[in-house]
Amino acid sequence: MAEISDAIAMIKKAESDAEQLIVDSKAQSKDLIAESRLKAEEFVSEAVIAAEEEAQKTVFDAEDKAKKEAQTIAEKSKGEVKALKDKSMVNVDEAASIIVKNIL
Repeated sequence: MAEISDAIAMIKKAESDAEQLIVDSKAQSKDLIAESRLKAEEFVSEAVIAAEEEAQKTVFDAEDKAKKEAQTIAEKSKGEVKALKDKSMVNVDEAASIIVKNIL
């Protein structure tokens, strides 16, 4: 009888241990899920920040490139305007001479 009693006690202890293991596993599972969610939120937040920084850098780079291009165009235009003005001035003297000849 003692052996049956010991066996029943061992079975009850095993059942209790199994139930406790289930409870502990569920708690650990909940903790792991919560930790995973926090890490995922951190990763998403970091990714958003990195994307925003990259977008801002791209905008600054584009603005810088556009400013340089505009400056190059302005300098080229100034040169072309000066060349046209110089060329026109040569024609003004010739035109004035023709007008003076025609009037006199």
